[in-house]
Amino acid sequence: MPEGDSIRRAAGRLGALAGSRVEASAPHPRGIAVARAVDGRVLEAVEPRGKNLLLRFDGGIVVHSHLGMTGRWRVVPSGTPLIGRPWLVLRGGGLEARLWNGSLLRVANGADLRLGPDLLADATDPSDVSARVRASSDPRLLLGEALLDQRLVAGIGNMWMSEALWSVGISPWARVRELEDEALRDAVEAARRLMREALANGRQERRVYRRAGRPCSRCGTIIRSRGQGDGNRTAYWCPGCQAGGGPPGE
Repeated sequence: MPEGDSIRRAAGRLGALAGSRVEASAPHPRGIAVARAVDGRVLEAVEPRGKNLLLRFDGGIVVHSHLGMTGRWRVVPSGTPLIGRPWLVLRGGGLEARLWNGSLLRVANGADLRLGPDLLADATDPSDVSARVRASSDPRLLLGEALLDQRLVAGIGNMWMSEALWSVGISPWARVRELEDEALRDAVEAARRLMREALANGRQERRVYRRAGRPCSRCGTIIRSRGQGDGNRTAYWCPGCQAGGGPPGE
């Protein structure tokens, strides 16, 4: 699933249409309502919000796009042959933005977005994010689940959660209530740092993500993976050098 750094790259591509009055069409039924709402409007800005894209049009119209596992935005010169049925096509400024698939495409408003602060935004303070996680957490909430909750902080997915927690030596199975404030802040800062490094230099070698069954590069213990929470989102961790324990019941 695209995470915060990938969404920022997509926003940069879509930003080339900002300032243009767009012609919108929907080759696929999933995009019909959105195309009708924005056809003929000016795309004023494209805002990445964690793992979400917000396309802001004149008249206060906001299109909310979440790519899920299979979605992608492509920006090509106008007139480029179209193969297949993208959900949405926006034409303007000599370019076409095409949305293929996704988990969500809708016309939204600020009141129902329910997204936490974007971890990659310059205005976001990791200390404020960690305090938000602390204040909002269920006493049983696991750290891995908390970092994936887009209502608390937007942008972190399975990969950056797993990599960030490995980098600071904390297990995704640690309970938020049992962590010191400094440890919680370190986890948030690590995710931000790794994502920013990926934006600047491309994604680096993975230490635990999708490396279950292989030895940890730090201590040699075999890396494990297991689903967490109601969504069964897969966490990867090293039981040898990440403090905080393992899955409940083990």
